[in-house]
Amino acid sequence: MDSAAGKAKPQGRLVLSTQLDAKDELEERLERCVGLVQSLTNGLSEREANDALTANVCKGQQQHEEVCLGLFTLILTEPAQAQRCYRDLTLLNRDGMNIILVKINQILMEKFLKLHDPPRTQLVWLVRELVKSSIVGADGVVMTLLKQIAGGDISTKNLWLAENVLDILLDQKEWVLKNGMLIAMSVYTYLRLIVDHGAPNLLILRQKEVDYCISMLRDKFIDCQIIGRDLVRLMQNVARIPEMELVWKDLLHNPAVLSPQFTGILQLLTARTSRKFLACRLTPDMETKLLFMTSRVRFGQQKRYQDWFQRQYLSTAESQSLRCDLIRYICGVVHPSNEVLSSDILPRWAIIGWLLTTCTSNVAASNAKLALFYDWLFFNPEKDSIMNIEPAILVMHHSMKPHPAITATLLDFMCRIIPHFFPPLETAVRQGVFNSLTFIMEKRVLAHLAPLFDNPKLDRELRSMLRERFPEFCSSPSPPTEGGALKMEDTISMDMDSNLLDKEGCYDNTEAAFSDDEEELNNKGDEEKRKKREFRFPPIREAVFEEPADVTPWIDQLDDSMKEKVQQLQKTSDTETQCEVMQEIVDLILEEDFDTEQMSSLTSCLAELFKDHFRGDVLPEEITEESLEESVSKAVCLVFRNLVTMQEDNAGFSVLLDMLAEFYQKQPKIGYHLLYYLKASKAANGKMMLYESFAQATALGDLHTCLMMDMKACQEDDVRLLCYLTPSIYSEFPDETLRSGELLNMIVAVIDSTQLQELMCHVMMGSLVMFRKDSVLNILIQSLDWETFEQYSTWQLFLAHSVPLETIIPILQHLKYKEHPEALSCLLLQLRREKPSEEMVKMVLSRPCHNEDQFTTSILRHWAAKHDDVLAEHIKTQLIKNNNQPRKRQSLRSSSSKLAQLTLEQILEHMDNLRLSLSNSKNNFFTQTPILQALQHVQASCDESHKMRFSDLFSLAEEYEESQAKPPKSRRKAPMTSPRSRKGQAPPTNMEEESVSSTASEEEDSKPKAPKRKRKGSSAVASDSD
Repeated sequence: MDSAAGKAKPQGRLVLSTQLDAKDELEERLERCVGLVQSLTNGLSEREANDALTANVCKGQQQHEEVCLGLFTLILTEPAQAQRCYRDLTLLNRDGMNIILVKINQILMEKFLKLHDPPRTQLVWLVRELVKSSIVGADGVVMTLLKQIAGGDISTKNLWLAENVLDILLDQKEWVLKNGMLIAMSVYTYLRLIVDHGAPNLLILRQKEVDYCISMLRDKFIDCQIIGRDLVRLMQNVARIPEMELVWKDLLHNPAVLSPQFTGILQLLTARTSRKFLACRLTPDMETKLLFMTSRVRFGQQKRYQDWFQRQYLSTAESQSLRCDLIRYICGVVHPSNEVLSSDILPRWAIIGWLLTTCTSNVAASNAKLALFYDWLFFNPEKDSIMNIEPAILVMHHSMKPHPAITATLLDFMCRIIPHFFPPLETAVRQGVFNSLTFIMEKRVLAHLAPLFDNPKLDRELRSMLRERFPEFCSSPSPPTEGGALKMEDTISMDMDSNLLDKEGCYDNTEAAFSDDEEELNNKGDEEKRKKREFRFPPIREAVFEEPADVTPWIDQLDDSMKEKVQQLQKTSDTETQCEVMQEIVDLILEEDFDTEQMSSLTSCLAELFKDHFRGDVLPEEITEESLEESVSKAVCLVFRNLVTMQEDNAGFSVLLDMLAEFYQKQPKIGYHLLYYLKASKAANGKMMLYESFAQATALGDLHTCLMMDMKACQEDDVRLLCYLTPSIYSEFPDETLRSGELLNMIVAVIDSTQLQELMCHVMMGSLVMFRKDSVLNILIQSLDWETFEQYSTWQLFLAHSVPLETIIPILQHLKYKEHPEALSCLLLQLRREKPSEEMVKMVLSRPCHNEDQFTTSILRHWAAKHDDVLAEHIKTQLIKNNNQPRKRQSLRSSSSKLAQLTLEQILEHMDNLRLSLSNSKNNFFTQTPILQALQHVQASCDESHKMRFSDLFSLAEEYEESQAKPPKSRRKAPMTSPRSRKGQAPPTNMEEESVSSTASEEEDSKPKAPKRKRKGSSAVASDSD
């Protein structure tokens, strides 16, 4: 044994390791204990060895522990000696095997995946022996062993573990029946594992699992009942197995057979499942990785962790069932603190969104949605937690803008689950969902649900269903209008057993993860405007061949001639032939006897037949005249071409517009395809306004709404195309694009730095105008709520224009130094290049004073160095104006802007900060006459508190006064002989704001008198100087 140990020493007897791994501390300790036991027993008979070990154990607790661990390690590493070592262990142990149970739990939780195969086998054998001996605490070890059986894993090792643990439970059934929690935990585990063991080669194992679960459910249902509502979810998944079906029917229709105390399935469904059960279906390694992601990983940096998790646990077809376990764990167990929720840590809804969108099986996706909404169905605010239902509503909320297909999928599921979950309990399910939505609003998870439920991006049918199911939450009179409507006809309808797919998605399966540069949180918690990136994920896509669409129901509604043409179109895949047939269809439409009632059926056929035209990128990779013309030569563009060549007063013009409007309802993407055709086709040169006629013909009937929805659809499908269309859209529809920041936000939300630079070049060349004077300020104020890169892009585009900075300088009144650093930094750099005007100085000084906000001080210091004389005059003007405001309080209400009010104290604070900033420099800004005169004027009339607070600032004025009180100034003493009378006349002094310069010159003679009188009465310095 020693030689074998010597050979295996580099690798270790217990734990797998590489040459780079440090020696495992636990293994080192166990090896030392083995060495101790062997040193005590080498060369001795069994009886002598037992006596030697007993004598050593009696020495103390440490020796007892070392001997027990040594024997425990020999059991794991020496199968041939295991039986003898276990016998010795039971004789020598004095703490009821507690030290062994603790060490087994430690190995199971921390080292089980790294164990060599022999120790793994021996560990399960040891657990079996502990159960046989009815050791107190053995049930805890068995539950830990159950946790190591991974869901969605049919590897040999995992199947071996599942079967061996089940054998322990079956062999020791009498012992199991005495442990209620073990019964519940084992039933929960094996009900879940039955789903994974449906392959023909696993039917024997599955049958053993089914028999065990049925036995426990029938004999010990009162113990199984503590599982709660998730017992029903697991039973539902296996209810089609014949033996299970009988239990399922008793659960639904004859509950008393299972237990006299069991009143019915509603009793289970209203009981929240304990965290213990939800956590037991994740292995310790999975649980550790998930907890790390939800507590340590920053949003936007999660991709490599998700990729690792995907490769490790979700890469096989069988692993799809694991997603339900992960989602239930995240909803029911991972409840972050408020500190984590308000940080930039990866949020729970983002992980759930990733799990949903990387699902490759319809059944698994449907089960995953049920797992997400399961706590909604019978939600009771008094018993259930808001944290269990929060992830579902946030996934829908954060997906609405970037990917409405995901939101539509979940909303549709939420609506359909109410009548289909269990029809006899439809009222209870409806109440549970209603309670969930009400509680969500009460807890301010979302302030309003109307923008989510009644959003134009959703299909009309879905919105109608939502209004019917939840009228209380759809009461917004003016829901958001941005983005294109998602047609439910383009998706597969979803029931409890099916999944809603976005068949229009243009994402590959390889992109089924969060991209580093796109995903950051966009969550306004506690109504604070925390700007974080929105989470974007692709819709679910199945890697299967899609069969040709069946358009027979619509074709049957067409007349014979039209039916023939549509059938020809259906049979051919050649682009040229399709164009010829499409032209013939257009000609039939333009005939006078065309029946317009078949227009809806015709457009439904065309939308289905041409759906491939609306997939992938529209804009050619290399843009040339030839490639552009080729890209607009598709059959669907024949309608556009005919419209372009017609006059608006032509009767066929309105017919084709009606056809396009009908097509638009079936396929919203045709809107931006029309915009592309009008921009790219030579035949459509100068015809961009045709789009306005199209917009008015649609059901929307409004150019602005239609344009915004089409550009939003374009943004989601093809960012390159969005940038290509932008110059034309802004130049042709200025009233619709320049009056708000809606389109601008769509653009800056998705462009990269290269595309930003290209747009700036368009602006510099005059081919793109994105801002105009009358609306630019409003747009920039709107942008303050956007995320960081969007704001910087907006300011870069603004600075590329020649809009005077004074046009937007009032935005300073809206900027807070902690909430709007992007706008402040851009403004600071731009003001640095400007010569200060009176309005600029006024706005800069109007900012509140904060110790951490250096904006005003920094720009004033720069101006003081570059434009000291101009800045001095403007500050003097503001000081004199605001010095008189307290005497004219009634005029404050007539101010043009409440935000523009500027106080004397504010100016003095900023001036004092500037003085301190310049104190160590050679700048002579505070020696300028206008500044000193203004300070004298303020000092003469301000109260004592201000004089004390800004004494250092006013001391500059006093030094200036002393320098002015030289003999050449003696002729001015006459006006100073009656300072009290002048002081009494100070308030009504004529200082009209429209003639500041003349007022300032009059004050130059009068201002020094009051301070001079005071100094003369209070100090001998002034008289000595005279």
